[in-house]
Amino acid sequence: MKIYVMTDMEGVAGVQNFEDWCTVGGRYYEVGKEFLTREVNAAVEGFFAAGATEVVVSDGHGQGGINPVVLDSRAELLVGWPTGWPFLLDKTYDAVAFVGQHAKAGTEFAHLAHTQSTGYVDLSVNGVSIGEFGQLAMCASELGVRTVFGSGDRAFCAEAQALVPGIETAEVKRGTTPGHGDELVRSQYIRQNRSAIHLHPERARARIREGAERAVRRAAKRDFGLVPLRPPFERVGVFRADGEQPRRRSVETHPTSVIALMNMSFNAKAIEVTDVRR
Repeated sequence: MKIYVMTDMEGVAGVQNFEDWCTVGGRYYEVGKEFLTREVNAAVEGFFAAGATEVVVSDGHGQGGINPVVLDSRAELLVGWPTGWPFLLDKTYDAVAFVGQHAKAGTEFAHLAHTQSTGYVDLSVNGVSIGEFGQLAMCASELGVRTVFGSGDRAFCAEAQALVPGIETAEVKRGTTPGHGDELVRSQYIRQNRSAIHLHPERARARIREGAERAVRRAAKRDFGLVPLRPPFERVGVFRADGEQPRRRSVETHPTSVIALMNMSFNAKAIEVTDVRR
């Protein structure tokens, strides 16, 4: 079984905020990269224990999140995506997995929740609110590649289970902030959901290893992991006010392909703030 692993930093146990842990020059940025890479290694161990034959790890954190020296030598590292969505994922893969994933923008009781950036209020496809996880999971489903595993905070795990029937998840921390923050401007939202309770990194890695192995063993016996897709497709993005930029809304459509839709530019226009997610 050939597995594509998408990674991010904000859903990693011990990673506490954007500026210190997830940003080049942050006080704990290198520590955050090590924490993520060791969580990835735990997943790689589980995948190979369950019979995986090839694992490609895609560095999905915008400023870089994988330490190649620490990465399990059995895994290959993918850095850079020259062709956009779905980030060099193709039909040669049998499964997709996520490590270090955070919940989508506006998620209550999430930790460091956002979609691409802290500038989003919401993103939806055919009325289903999704984040970074949902975007790639939908693209994978269009290719016929199953999404079988994801690790991150509790809110992300619930999001993944709601979108992808049967997915295996591993919770490594839980956010403690109520409210969605939809009314906040970008400079306010970046501090909206910083509070969380974390597992010790070693306990988190143990959960990830167990979950990853269980996911691949289940996938070999059961058919799960595809998001039901029904064309045509409509994408709606709502973006936060930012400085002099007002709140904006963008709508794009495609008759047949989620992948093509995800690669379309946004045509955002200012909107009046009444229903914050409209």
